[in-house]
Amino acid sequence: MTELGIAITFITASVLAVAFLRHRRSPLPVRGWIGLALLATAEALMFRHVWPVNVYFTPIAWTAYLLLADSMVEAITGRSRMKDSLRRFLLCALLSIPLWLIFEAYNLRLANWTYVGVPRSWAGALLGYGWSFATITPGILETADLIAAFGWFKPSRPLRSSAGAERATVVFGAACLLLPLILPRHVAAYLFALVWVGFAFLLDPINHRLGLPSLLGDLADGRRSRFYSLLLSGWVCGWLWEFWNNWAAAKWHYIFPMFQGWKVFEMPAPGFLGFLPFALECFVMYVTATALLGARERAAAHPGAKS
Repeated sequence: MTELGIAITFITASVLAVAFLRHRRSPLPVRGWIGLALLATAEALMFRHVWPVNVYFTPIAWTAYLLLADSMVEAITGRSRMKDSLRRFLLCALLSIPLWLIFEAYNLRLANWTYVGVPRSWAGALLGYGWSFATITPGILETADLIAAFGWFKPSRPLRSSAGAERATVVFGAACLLLPLILPRHVAAYLFALVWVGFAFLLDPINHRLGLPSLLGDLADGRRSRFYSLLLSGWVCGWLWEFWNNWAAAKWHYIFPMFQGWKVFEMPAPGFLGFLPFALECFVMYVTATALLGARERAAAHPGAKS
């Protein structure tokens, strides 16, 4: 079903491109053109199996995409993460590595994916893993920023939750994260979906109570933009991840014990739904991590903050 994956990825990217052209207020900054040229060049070299581009294609493609997406946001809003604070953006990239390693730790037990084609030298492997992991959270947040900039989601009726409901949400999130660790491995292997939602349920109510940016806080204020922008960001990034991974020499294979006959690219088709809550988790975990580091600036992790 590779053709289906290519079609969906093309349609998704085309919607973003058309929306950008409709909403942009200034020319695309130079770094956006650099990102576009880098992506096109990397694609060409990857298909020609040119080393090291074919091995490090995934992080190269995402680096190019980050330059492009950030520039698109600036062309629409006049602001962007790289323009407003490059230091903060680099901190986001740095934090993305340990945040993703949490999911890698779960995978050691649940064995839902594996990597192939990784360089044999430890230095080459660390470069590939570290660089790739560093693009995950920025990719989700930059894409959410871009979608939020289109102004698709307007304020609506506030949805407030009680303190009891938020405590129950925290308990539910903790249960989601604990069950895959305590159940027998042959059962737990089917439960990685709980990990894709657990951190959002566990941490977002805590962030809300601490006065940090949160999805619950947005809903209580009648804002919908961040929530929906993050969900759509998960959809966009999920297809881009799998599209670029499909032809790279160093790539991941999904080996979880379900739907292996229904693969689109390397991902069993139902697995694409997991990218939507994963985007929410990236945001929530990033907010918590920056708070623990003392970086509590609201705008640092607030796609759609003014919606």
